[in-house]
Amino acid sequence: MLTKAIEWLGDRVKILDQTQLPREEVYLELSHYQDIASAIIAMKIRGAPAIGIAGAYGVALGALKIESVARDEFLDKLRVITQNLAATRPTAKNLFWAIDRMQQVAQTGKDVGQIKKALVAEAVKIHAEEAEATRRLSQLGAELIRDGSTILTHCNTGPLATAGYGTALGVIIRAQAQGKRIKVLATETRPLLQGARLTAWELKKASVPFTLITDSMAGYFMERGEVDYVIVGADRIAQNGDTANKIGTYSLAVLARENDVPFYVAAPTTTIDLSLASGDKILIEQRSPAEVTHIQEVSLAPEGTQAANPAFDVTPHRYITAIITERGIVKEPYIDSLEAILLTTN
Repeated sequence: MLTKAIEWLGDRVKILDQTQLPREEVYLELSHYQDIASAIIAMKIRGAPAIGIAGAYGVALGALKIESVARDEFLDKLRVITQNLAATRPTAKNLFWAIDRMQQVAQTGKDVGQIKKALVAEAVKIHAEEAEATRRLSQLGAELIRDGSTILTHCNTGPLATAGYGTALGVIIRAQAQGKRIKVLATETRPLLQGARLTAWELKKASVPFTLITDSMAGYFMERGEVDYVIVGADRIAQNGDTANKIGTYSLAVLARENDVPFYVAAPTTTIDLSLASGDKILIEQRSPAEVTHIQEVSLAPEGTQAANPAFDVTPHRYITAIITERGIVKEPYIDSLEAILLTTN
């Protein structure tokens, strides 16, 4: 039974507040697009596919609240809503993809009533398509995994992050469902400890054997030959295959190369951004230093300590063994294979 990270209730959105995990499961019902935007910023809902879905539902909620009957006035107000939602988090491609898709639907509607209905239907459709995409890529990725393997994963990439089956964690869970004996090394993932709080919670619910390690322990286990694969998710994939993911991913990729460990990226095609030639064009979100100096409002550092907090880093394509998508598994040269996979029909 997959965790429902986000659910459409007709006139509001129900989300599982991920900031409260693993201590308690708290569900929030959000009726305004501003509430969705705040939840994305606070990472109550998070993960590239999930925030894309949340963004789509935010547009739908905002549209339902607009009282204008004139089409042009309605579209002007809707544009403000989409701009506010797009400003919540800058790195994940899925958010902008979903918002753009909702805008396109709005432009094709003939009257306000029709547009509102179409936007709700489109948001629900986006959710269903993204969930199905993660199911497919999890199945494809699981075929790469040998029985008896130990997999190192970073950050959180299960149903919580995707509102579907999962990406990297979906591959792991599916491999076990195939009867393969799988063990996982899960990094705690600074700064918000999403591995320790969320990945560990999901692995436990899925009954997948795992060991929690600090981010800095990865090299120790790889050098000892105790890691067979590294599998991570992605928030944006550039045309050449450079990939943005949670901070620390680049270090894992370099360590994997040094120790001859395959390094896989699992992500739906909605994460691919062919408009960016390379990863140095990806905008990296800078979050509050308090997320480094504090954990759940408990101070770890001396008062006044300065801290940096980039939420993501970019892994150059040369370190990536393959990218697992719902349409197939692609390898170098990514500049050709990624474009080709986007042209593939489901």
